[in-house]
Amino acid sequence: MRQRSNILKLRERLKSFHNKANVGVLGILNVTPDSFFDGGQSFSVEKAIAKGMELKNEGAEIIDLGGQSSRPGAPSVGANEEWSRIEPVLHGILEKDPTALISIDTYRSEVAYKAIHAGAAMINDISAGSLDPELLNVVAEADVPYVLMHMRGRPDNMQHNPEYEDVVREVSDFFLKKTEELSGLGVKDIILDPGFGFGKRTADNYALLANLEAFTELGMPILVGTSRKSMICNVLNVAPSDALNGTTVTHTWALERGASLLRCHDVKEARQVVELHRHLCKSKMNQK
Repeated sequence: MRQRSNILKLRERLKSFHNKANVGVLGILNVTPDSFFDGGQSFSVEKAIAKGMELKNEGAEIIDLGGQSSRPGAPSVGANEEWSRIEPVLHGILEKDPTALISIDTYRSEVAYKAIHAGAAMINDISAGSLDPELLNVVAEADVPYVLMHMRGRPDNMQHNPEYEDVVREVSDFFLKKTEELSGLGVKDIILDPGFGFGKRTADNYALLANLEAFTELGMPILVGTSRKSMICNVLNVAPSDALNGTTVTHTWALERGASLLRCHDVKEARQVVELHRHLCKSKMNQK
């Protein structure tokens, strides 16, 4: 398995990220023509590799590489097409910088297996194993960190009238059940993602953000992915291209409520939020 040392390095970093004053940043690298914000921007191998290096240089500890769009209504492209998009970019980034920590945004076991053996250090699965249960076994066998995300439905139908009685409680119950399953399989490093925008109404997204601390009780790092999403655009009546300011605000709220990792398109701005928040936490500690 290539770059096993990167998996071990990421595991150590996750321990430090699970600290309110030390938050990590995942830079989004979509090699798809149809993602909701940056579709097509990095759809050539050369552009994607350059973008990946740019994200790292701007301060992303992890590059989250995806070859299958998960926007609402996105069609499935199949495992072969997804891997053909990811493979040369993954190899290209690691050739330029063997220390780069790359997460693969996939719900397919075949893609996850190939990516891990090619040097990926983490799997980010929007489906929690529901779309391909074998993926969980792949993660357990390879002993890599795993992002467990809550999603109601599938990308092609997840926004068809999602309903919750108590979204915070239901997502918490989901995390409890799935983390027990993952632990039983032998998955050691689990990151929780409430799944903002994945089978959620705008009110549901803000209820999750407002009560993010509820998930910290599970004792695992929390990943927040609100970057330029409809929960911001719908409220401000702006396009994703004009949602950077709103994204920064939601990032700030998330850090105050216990987020450990920010998954974002705009790494430089997210790092500024993290740095200012770190100083705020330091000031609070000095006052005690």
